[in-house]
Amino acid sequence: MRIGVDLGGTKIEAIALADDGSVRERRRKPTPAGDYQAILAAIRDLVLSVEADLGETASLGIATPGSISPKTGLLRNSNTLVMNGKPFVADIGKLLGREIRTENDANCLALSEAIDGAAAGAASVFAVILGTGVGGGLVIDRKLVSGRNMIAGEWGHIPLPLNEIERRLPPRACFCGQQDCVETYLCGGAFSAEYRQRTGKELNATDIAEAAARGDAAAQATLDIYVDRLARALAVVINIVDPEAIVFGGGLSKIPQLYDMLPPLLGRYAFSDVMMTRVLQAKHGDSSGVRGAAWLWPKD
Repeated sequence: MRIGVDLGGTKIEAIALADDGSVRERRRKPTPAGDYQAILAAIRDLVLSVEADLGETASLGIATPGSISPKTGLLRNSNTLVMNGKPFVADIGKLLGREIRTENDANCLALSEAIDGAAAGAASVFAVILGTGVGGGLVIDRKLVSGRNMIAGEWGHIPLPLNEIERRLPPRACFCGQQDCVETYLCGGAFSAEYRQRTGKELNATDIAEAAARGDAAAQATLDIYVDRLARALAVVINIVDPEAIVFGGGLSKIPQLYDMLPPLLGRYAFSDVMMTRVLQAKHGDSSGVRGAAWLWPKD
């Protein structure tokens, strides 16, 4: 049995998987805001309660925001700020008395969808989180590629290839310290801001997409520029990695128009005369991260 835990900004979810990938147990609780010790205790309690109910001890993988620095062993780049600079792996391992495996939440999404999700059977999978932030993960032959610096797949923090109009605009500052990162153009907040600038109205990304489907011209224009930016950003990934499949997770992955509008634009921007990369929605949806965390311990 494998247990996966997904540590999110608002909730912590635990899942127990059988060897065939079926769910034996699932439960969640709110993430204690701003309290590192309380977060550790919440994870411990979730894991121990699942094991008590099922009557066995399991391997444990945890999907975290951010990643573990290979230099210091401390968590970094987490948007759950209280986690940054903490020896999370050592601390939770000590609490539970076992080895813990952790990976960035986007990496866990990639692993889940490559093993038994939308891209099962694909030789190479690039998974994308489009939501409050923008992340990515890479799996080759069902094995996660974390990279020497533990940042493989972090395409949200490369510069967006700007078009002529965007080059004339003020640069967008990113929380990472750089400017014009992909995340500053493709996160959910950026999508809503684009619509607000056109209309003065406040809508979230999925509502904008629904308005576009009903014939709202401003919403359609907002969606058009968003998908064009997404294509430019992913063309960089395709030129480097050339994955067999790209899988979307996160809140914006629920926009149905992405899957029809994006592939032709990828063909326009990537350095190829053909575009055979499949563009897919995550099969396991919001559960991909927690399932991927469980799969950090592969089958024997």
